[in-house]
Amino acid sequence: MHKILIVDDHDLVCEGLKRVLQDAPNLVVIGVAHSGEEALEFIREEQPNIVLMDVHMPGIGGLGATVEITRRYPSIKIVALSAMDDNPYPTKLIEAGASGYVTKGAESLELLDAIDTVSKGERYISKSVAQKIALAKTSSIDGDSPLHALSERELQVAQMIVDCKKSNEIADQLNVSPKTVSTYRARIFSKLNIESDVELARLAMRYNILGLG
Repeated sequence: MHKILIVDDHDLVCEGLKRVLQDAPNLVVIGVAHSGEEALEFIREEQPNIVLMDVHMPGIGGLGATVEITRRYPSIKIVALSAMDDNPYPTKLIEAGASGYVTKGAESLELLDAIDTVSKGERYISKSVAQKIALAKTSSIDGDSPLHALSERELQVAQMIVDCKKSNEIADQLNVSPKTVSTYRARIFSKLNIESDVELARLAMRYNILGLG
C-alpha cells in the first residue's frame, strides 16, 4: 500500500486529487499539506511513500520543499504538479530530486500511471513536458529562457522576490541570514543582467515563473 501526501495551497485542487486517488487500488491519501513547510512537518511524523507536490506555493514553494525532502528522506518519491509545461521549472524540479512531473491538465489515468511508475523507482514526465525539455536541450535559439542559468536555490529566491517577499521574510522562510539573501539577489541580478526587482518581475512574466501552477 502506497501512502500519499498531497501538497497544494488550493483546497479545491486537494479535494480533486483525493477523489482521483480514493478508488485506486494500493493507494491511500494519508494527509494534505498547504505549503512546503507544512509538508516537511507532516513527513517528519507520518513518512508517506509518495508526495504529490504543487510547484507554486507560499513560503519555500514546491522547489524548495523538493530539495529538502530529497535531502532528508531520499526514499520518498515526489511527483511535481504544475499548470505549466515550460522550462525552467520541469528541469529544475527533476534536478532537485523529483521522480515525476505531471501537468495539472493531465487525465486522471496519467496521474495514476505516474504514481505507479515512480513507485517502481522509475521516472515519469508528462509527454508535453518531455518534448519541451528535449527541444530546449537541442535548440540554439537565442530566445531560450535566461532563467536556466539560475540554480535551484536562486530560482526559488527569484520566485519569492517576484511574489513581493521582503528580504527578512525570505531569510526566515529559508532559514538563512538576510545577508545570504542579499548575496543570492546579487547573483540572480548578475546572471540575468538586470538591476532591479521590477526587471526581474518582467522576466518572470515573459518566461512564466509567476505563481500560476
